[in-house]
Amino acid sequence: MIGLAFFTLSFIAFLLYFLVIPTINYFRDPKGLRKFPQLSIWSGISDIPYLRASQRGFRSHTVLEAHKNHPVLRIGPNSLSYRDVRAIKDIYGHGTTCIKDQFYVEVGGPHAHLADVIDKSEHARKRKVLSNAYAVKNLEEWEYKVSDMTDRLIKAFDGFCTSPLKEGALPDNSDLTVEYCMWSNLFTIAAIANIGLSEDIRFLENGDDLITSEKMDGVTKKYTSESWSYDWFKTLARIRKVVSSSYRKMWRLSDDWSGVVYNRATTRMKRYEDGEKLDDFFSVLMNDKNGNPYNLEWGEIVSEISIMMNAGSDTTAIAANATLYLLLKNPNCLQKLRDGVASVLDPDETVAAYDKVRHLPYLRACIDETLRLYPPVSMNLPRRTPPEGATILDDFIAGDTSVSISAYVVHRNPAVFPEPETYRPEHWLGEAGKELQPYFVAFSAGARGCIGRNISYLKQTVLLASLVNRFEFALPSPDWKPTIRETTNLNSGPMPLKIWRRDASVACA
Repeated sequence: MIGLAFFTLSFIAFLLYFLVIPTINYFRDPKGLRKFPQLSIWSGISDIPYLRASQRGFRSHTVLEAHKNHPVLRIGPNSLSYRDVRAIKDIYGHGTTCIKDQFYVEVGGPHAHLADVIDKSEHARKRKVLSNAYAVKNLEEWEYKVSDMTDRLIKAFDGFCTSPLKEGALPDNSDLTVEYCMWSNLFTIAAIANIGLSEDIRFLENGDDLITSEKMDGVTKKYTSESWSYDWFKTLARIRKVVSSSYRKMWRLSDDWSGVVYNRATTRMKRYEDGEKLDDFFSVLMNDKNGNPYNLEWGEIVSEISIMMNAGSDTTAIAANATLYLLLKNPNCLQKLRDGVASVLDPDETVAAYDKVRHLPYLRACIDETLRLYPPVSMNLPRRTPPEGATILDDFIAGDTSVSISAYVVHRNPAVFPEPETYRPEHWLGEAGKELQPYFVAFSAGARGCIGRNISYLKQTVLLASLVNRFEFALPSPDWKPTIRETTNLNSGPMPLKIWRRDASVACA
């Protein structure tokens, strides 16, 4: 009897909390959000439609479709999504009164890093420390590390080369010797580990990403770092760990990635304490340019190393993979790029020197057009209006409302980008390209824009120029498309390629 009463009360409480009270609030409309079109008829009452779109694997495309006739969309009881490019300045611009949403606390760890810290003064302190590490001057001095990793990747690819593909023919399955998505991940992780921690993890020589993960008690194990994942909301994560075996696996891998970061950080700290003078991100994180120590807490150091290794590898690999895919689907663009690269490189130059290719307008345009179509961080990046409210698109939005823009959505606004699904690097050339820059948010915008964009461009520029200058690639078929699984990032599935040397006089391995 007591059990039945408890069940009944629990069920009533459940209905009140998840249905009755939200429905009452929807009709009361204290924030005036009911006037906006909705992602689903239930979006004014519950976040479930948005979470369902996430679970299906391509949330941003669902939001894009719902946005087609609506510049503003209600995606949750307290959440608005914007498609109008003018909202970028209001939400993310340097003068915005909006702050990062509570979402960043939910997905963050015990020590906030630069990307998820909410407090503006704390963000300013962190950015002051880290701006020197990410300064263009430092990155250019670390170019040799990117060049070294590019050379290693090229040597690996030389070993996978096949005979040239005959015109009009399709590659045999046995000729699809390179899984480019995997190799681009190996490249970016190896490069950022060297730039960040002066560590040679030899992913490109080994052809795998086996690396040591360490718990805080010192226990170590091997872990494949390519499989890391992000948790969504902590409450949902706890539930799904109980009811979903696949999610339990994802959570374990997420914990393992934290162990990888901790192991690499402790290894590098030992070298620092032993007096090794190394030229890397870690050194700049420990001391200012005059050699004075910052005396950061150990947890903060590990947190900043984590975001450097994670964002500095995963997002760049996604972009590198998508750029090569789009160029292979658009051979005229690929040939134009090759002509530009060949015009500045010596005939025997294996790795493209950054100084030679960095100012090639079409090379940068190819990368930026990829980032327009396939921004690695594709999700709506939420901000919260201040308690007194804020004006967005000349419309007052009540305080403590979540407002956001998805780069995937806003980059497909036909008013700004005609034929938005077409790959057109010319978008970014000349004066017209400069006029579009305020609407390019692949690295977010304003004071909270990605501090690591220069290092991403360095890696992408050297890698892309070197590969297209040396190799020919072929997709499995002309109509082949990658699978896409969106989490926080716009992740692509495997991309098998046939590869051969452009120099016909060089025999395949």
